[in-house]
Amino acid sequence: MEAVIESGSSAASGSAASGGSRAKADGAFADWANTWQPEDAPLLAARQRAAEVGVGAVDPLTGAALRLLVAAASGKAVIELGTGAGVSSLWLLRGMRPDGILTSVDSESEHQRLAKASLSEAGVPAGRARLIAGRALNVLPRLSDAAYDLVFCDAARSENPDYLDAALRLLRPGGLLVFAGALAGGRIAEPSARDADTVSLRELAKMVRDEPRLVTAALPVGQGLLVAALTS
Repeated sequence: MEAVIESGSSAASGSAASGGSRAKADGAFADWANTWQPEDAPLLAARQRAAEVGVGAVDPLTGAALRLLVAAASGKAVIELGTGAGVSSLWLLRGMRPDGILTSVDSESEHQRLAKASLSEAGVPAGRARLIAGRALNVLPRLSDAAYDLVFCDAARSENPDYLDAALRLLRPGGLLVFAGALAGGRIAEPSARDADTVSLRELAKMVRDEPRLVTAALPVGQGLLVAALTS
């Protein structure tokens, strides 16, 4: 039997076709998931507010993952760094215990104004969300040790190592630490991607992986979630 050697161009074409098929499948799955578990009117309104001012917001699949994670942690006390217009705030609150309190920090007062409108429209009682205006690195030292069930970080990427250090103090044993955008939409795996955010996310992934008190996983949801559980 005669061996067939695939040419480089053929291999490249096959790889490109495979990549295109994966992208198409991923898009089809996202469309199906968003239809299977659609966002309701308050979430859509919060997303619209975010779009109007150009502030980022977690996609619906990431939001659903956050809700699942905080529910699994039986979240009563949760910290959110990066309030935005309240999209992730709503997803987190929907997974928390009915008596839970979300502490959300954002340096932009306009973002928090929009988030307050989003929470109010969703019927969230005022006592369930504590919105703090200020830089996360100035606020976190004032929060109590080992008092929180989950810390969600979606603020300045360059400050993620500092958020990691703070979370190790703030989380109770068994608590969860979640970083948004942690896979940079897949760029973290591309050696040629050398932009500041991607480089800092690679360094963060190593820090989290090498921290002996954490059990970690990278979830390929949306732009990626880096999740870690504090064991002690």
